[in-house]
Amino acid sequence: METLILLILLFGLAFLRVPIAISLGVSSVVALWMVGFSIDTVIQKMFTGVNSTTLMAIPGFVFAGLLMAKGGISRHLINCIKAWIGHTRGGLAVVTVVTCMIFAAISGSSPATAAAIGAIMIPMMIEAGYERKYAMGLVASAGTLGILIPPSIPLILYGSVAEESTGKLFTAGIIPGLLLGGVLIISAILMAYRKGYGGMEKVPLADRWRPTLKAIWGLLMPIAILWSIYEGVVTPTEASFVAVLYAIIVSTLVYREMSWKKFKFITLDSVNTTSMIFLIIASALVFGMFLTTEQVPQTFAQWVSDSGLSKWSFLIIVNILFFILGMFLEPTAIILITLPIFLPILGALDINVYHFAIIMVINMELGMITPPVGLNLFVVSGIMKEKVENVIRGVIPFFGLFILVLIIVMIFPQIALFLIE
Repeated sequence: METLILLILLFGLAFLRVPIAISLGVSSVVALWMVGFSIDTVIQKMFTGVNSTTLMAIPGFVFAGLLMAKGGISRHLINCIKAWIGHTRGGLAVVTVVTCMIFAAISGSSPATAAAIGAIMIPMMIEAGYERKYAMGLVASAGTLGILIPPSIPLILYGSVAEESTGKLFTAGIIPGLLLGGVLIISAILMAYRKGYGGMEKVPLADRWRPTLKAIWGLLMPIAILWSIYEGVVTPTEASFVAVLYAIIVSTLVYREMSWKKFKFITLDSVNTTSMIFLIIASALVFGMFLTTEQVPQTFAQWVSDSGLSKWSFLIIVNILFFILGMFLEPTAIILITLPIFLPILGALDINVYHFAIIMVINMELGMITPPVGLNLFVVSGIMKEKVENVIRGVIPFFGLFILVLIIVMIFPQIALFLIE
């Protein structure tokens, strides 16, 4: 009875467009109160749940991504890549995807990646003759790489909930991230030949080194961060704040594009984004507390065992569920709501937890460009002052590419596990 009331409250509030963090928190608190928990216990659970060293990496990478976007680093990266490949057929589209991949290796956030690259590249692509809806769709889609290519905020959360190594989760995302990026690049080139999209004027070889040297600080940033994590020099949490310090130094002392006024705005934006994420985490932990009390994960695991579902049947059902949830919820909420339920089943069906993490994140990437709540759709819409419907038309051709990569990664686990084993 309490579970039914919780679900009615949750979906009722969400339908009324109450923010998911509030919907989840209110419905969970009411359900826990009905089964006898005091408000003091619930508040304590919310606080202790977010008081985690692992989760401290989230504000670090959010802040670093914003500093990179506003401090000139992303602009110099774009100029460098444009100088080398901007003249090729579909070169600007390729530049967009490659820059998104590099930015993703620092920010850990899809909306941040789409915003930072889209603000520069979409107008440039339109001016070069690309269709407006295609340019918007490409940025919205390539921007999702921010949560697959490490470091990744959803993978940090996954590691915290599943109590698995964040470093190994990051490693598992490398090849799938490069695969998806490669597929987007190939599609961009094929589209350029089909539509007749040309490149920019070719930059003489001697003139390519100036933007390259300018961008070297941005190019070194993801290499240094990821190397330090994988070599065990720093933890992912420590690396996030090293990235912040690095971005501040480069933006202020090297590029000299960081004013005090801009820094205050970035800090405020970072606090707002981080607060939203942590409120979702706290609310979802209370939701998980109720599920555990009512033994929902154990009941679901027993149902899967009794129904005789195979590994592949389970994965197909889960992918459909993730797709539906991705239409309405943010990745943070999806992980924290569903993962505690699925974890007991993974071992029983011999599904590797790191492989499942990548399957989960690719589904969330798809959710980022799926209406009605796809965050990247609204980011691009806001940048271009365009109706969301027009952005949706632009991303439709990319759905098939994401599903193709998802199927490949699901069928061949070694794509995610090769670098771990």
